[in-house]
Amino acid sequence: MNKTDKLAQIIQGSSRMVFFGGAGMSTESGIPDFRSADGIYSQSLSRAFRPEEMVSHTFLLQHPQAFFDFLFGKMIFLDARPNDGHRALASLEARGKLCAVITQNIDGLHQMAGSKAVYELHGSLMRWSCTECGRCYFLAYALQERKTHPIPRCRECGGMVRPDVVLYEEPLDGRVIEHSVKAIRQADTLIVGGTSLAVYPAAGLLDYFHGDHLVVINRTATKADQSASLLIREPIGEVLRAAGIIRAI
Repeated sequence: MNKTDKLAQIIQGSSRMVFFGGAGMSTESGIPDFRSADGIYSQSLSRAFRPEEMVSHTFLLQHPQAFFDFLFGKMIFLDARPNDGHRALASLEARGKLCAVITQNIDGLHQMAGSKAVYELHGSLMRWSCTECGRCYFLAYALQERKTHPIPRCRECGGMVRPDVVLYEEPLDGRVIEHSVKAIRQADTLIVGGTSLAVYPAAGLLDYFHGDHLVVINRTATKADQSASLLIREPIGEVLRAAGIIRAI
């Protein structure tokens, strides 16, 4: 039995699956990851700051215009659409097999594909809010503001409007962590895809899994490889499509 057939067998026998994913989940949609040789953090920006600094809380406060220049120029991909991996996970949820998607991504593609139970560890570029009055906005508002203002402003109070993403130096949302831990603890199968598990505390959530099958689907080595009951070194979208998930709706 090849690995794809083994994955299909595991999925068939599971009823409480959870997916834990990272940037590699969206590379097949044309969104670059952060840490690979071609990733965002490896790009030369001809600036005095490293990309990691430019997505920090301190940088947002001290250099807001440069922060938004970087954000809109390097991290927002308006043409990106869900790939077969996103669609496969949405179909598994619709069939009652997948209980939750836990993602480190901020692109909103899981929801665009139809997934409902999505826990976004690092927030989302789809949601924005005013740093002064807390008024909530969507990405479309920030894009409209960007046409006339280098820094998006609140229509109510004039405060700065920022994306609801977790920047460096900021804590993860406690409620999202709580829901993620509960889902992983109750899972009979955990599929880890498109992440090298290098970012903490998010990667530490895997410690709560005590189910039957840990499946790791990633093109490079991860910290969970030795614990995996199935390890596949291929792009996640291709693997889930080959496993027949989408056709099985």
